[in-house]
Amino acid sequence: MRTAVVVGAGIGGLAVAGALARSGWQVTLLERGDRLRAEQTALVLWPNGVRALGALGLGDGLDAIATALPDVGVRRPDGHWLVQPRPMVDERAPVVVHREDLHDALIAGLGDRVEIRTGVRVRTVRTSAADRPAVGDGRTEWEADLVVAADGVDSVVRQRLAPEATVVSSGSAAWRAVIPWYRAPKLPADQSVNGETLGAGYRFVAISLGERGSSGGSTRGGIYWVATAAGASRPESPETQLALLRRWYANWPAPIGDLLAATEPEDLVQQEVRELRPLPRGFAFPSGPGGVVLLGDAAHAMPHHLGQGACLAFEDAATLRSAVRDAVPGESLRGAVEAYNRARRPRAVTVVRQTRRMSAVLQSRGRLALRARDAALGTITPRLMGSAATAAAAWRPPA
Repeated sequence: MRTAVVVGAGIGGLAVAGALARSGWQVTLLERGDRLRAEQTALVLWPNGVRALGALGLGDGLDAIATALPDVGVRRPDGHWLVQPRPMVDERAPVVVHREDLHDALIAGLGDRVEIRTGVRVRTVRTSAADRPAVGDGRTEWEADLVVAADGVDSVVRQRLAPEATVVSSGSAAWRAVIPWYRAPKLPADQSVNGETLGAGYRFVAISLGERGSSGGSTRGGIYWVATAAGASRPESPETQLALLRRWYANWPAPIGDLLAATEPEDLVQQEVRELRPLPRGFAFPSGPGGVVLLGDAAHAMPHHLGQGACLAFEDAATLRSAVRDAVPGESLRGAVEAYNRARRPRAVTVVRQTRRMSAVLQSRGRLALRARDAALGTITPRLMGSAATAAAAWRPPA
């Protein structure tokens, strides 16, 4: 029986644990928290992420809970359009899904070959040429043919195996929330909730999760918004953070003020935007008859400006599943681990480079920089987004 240990039960860890189990692996899933839980926010999935979930056997479940992302445009805080709303083209159109719905679908896909251990904080990592890889919490050690590190940007496994990859701040913090339909403001017929507004170091994006009164297969419809501000995360209480957001965005165009007014402190999820610089020198480390691989933010944490973090994690999971599907411990599995690295690291480098270019545009500050950004945004943004969409559309799951 082939065995795997997956460290981290976020969406990437859940996806790969279920995929390995459905391929005949016996999987142990280790989670630091006391239970498996999801943020009460939402997630935008580009076509590459949707295809990856399809390759993992989760496409039908996604169809039941996802909403096609509507046309959006980009405005300044004074309401002036920098980029008029325009339709996405065919398969480049992304979808939006509530994280709790996606989490439930991933949990349902685990099956009976996955053993879940919660309250496990991994502290040690063991690799060698002769022995199977293993991780431990200081009291118990879990050994397997394959270890998958899906333990996020602060991955202990990555820190042990690729210490050159350093976690740094991207210079901003983000707040996310979903306003349920029963509290969401009712907007005039000619006013769309969907759109993006850019200021000096500030950004606000709002997206509707389905239609009011109907959330499709989801019971968690509403309006999803993300606010990004330059600077560090805030240590204050959620009540104070929400008051700050309302003040920062007080004079921004409708419906931003209405959305913030309808948001309650318990809706708010704050996140410091961090990234890896440089990326790890490798995403896979052969050990004994198999090895250790990095997946998701543990491998390629990046700013959220192109919305590719989760999509790349699902790509990782689909690629790993394909690589190890028929591999057996020994030379075959070691070769599959190395093949995963060859496939995933160049892809991640490309997307991270595009994300950093977009970050430089979106985080412009200072009068001259803002004028240059606004003057060029109509050309730059479609070109960069087109590049990202092309990269997303170009990816296909391995055969």
